[in-house]
Amino acid sequence: MKDWLLEVEGLRKEYGGKTVLNGLDFRVKKGEIFGLLGPNGAGKTTTLECLVGLRKPEGGKIRIMGVDPQKNPARLKDLVGIQLQVSALPETIRVEEAVNFFNFYHGRGKDGSALEKLNLGEKKNSKYQHLSTGQKMRLSLTLAMLHQPPLLILDEPTAGLDVGSRRSLHGIIRELRDRGTTIILSTHDMAEAETLSDRLAILVGGKILMTGSPREITSTGKGWTKILVKTLGTSLEGKKFPGLLEKEEKDGYRVFFTSQIREALNMVLKAVEAAGDEFVDLRVERPTLEERFLELTEKEVV
Repeated sequence: MKDWLLEVEGLRKEYGGKTVLNGLDFRVKKGEIFGLLGPNGAGKTTTLECLVGLRKPEGGKIRIMGVDPQKNPARLKDLVGIQLQVSALPETIRVEEAVNFFNFYHGRGKDGSALEKLNLGEKKNSKYQHLSTGQKMRLSLTLAMLHQPPLLILDEPTAGLDVGSRRSLHGIIRELRDRGTTIILSTHDMAEAETLSDRLAILVGGKILMTGSPREITSTGKGWTKILVKTLGTSLEGKKFPGLLEKEEKDGYRVFFTSQIREALNMVLKAVEAAGDEFVDLRVERPTLEERFLELTEKEVV
């Protein structure tokens, strides 16, 4: 399919005879944010390192816009920008010097405007060793985005960032996606993955358990939907509904759990209407990605 920017087939990687990636298959579309989730040791970072040629797999096929990372690394550097979870620069290099170096590496002239996007402009003369953890992370992101690559790989991009910088980065990621950049996002932050990802894959023990949009993944689990109800009167007081579990009640709300949303809502609506009561609030909350993730991985993680 011509819309696939990245294609991975049967990817295998071993360390000392131990299988880390066991036949991974996934594809990433042009212009989408693709989340890669998994517990520690699942193989996420190894997968990313294989994608950019830092690790040589024992088997399988990787193609980024038709380019094999192992056979054509020179071409790959123009196609991919990467921010790894662990990266470092010389301690004494200044922020502006690092940006200029990477600009020239990618055949670009001096341009310090990228520093402003992640609020590093005032740090341009600071040495790398004097930056905070969050500032080092922001510099790493800046360097990854400098040459405006078609594919941007982000490994835990918001680790160490404060709330304001995290929100700013999320905005930049969405802006890049809207401009056509394809982004692979590896993160432990389930809320971040659910908010940003168009599609995602859940990786455990070197295998992909499920791929789909966040809504597709959360809608297929055993987790029950939560219904929160608050009424003016007492129409629901002591009321029991078949098929609905009630596990808590707080702040005047009745809280029900169900796997049959339509039927549950109909029962609640009819009960309140029949009593001539009125709703103060009615909310329906689907299972979160974090809840579905734990459901999928709890039997796989030792």
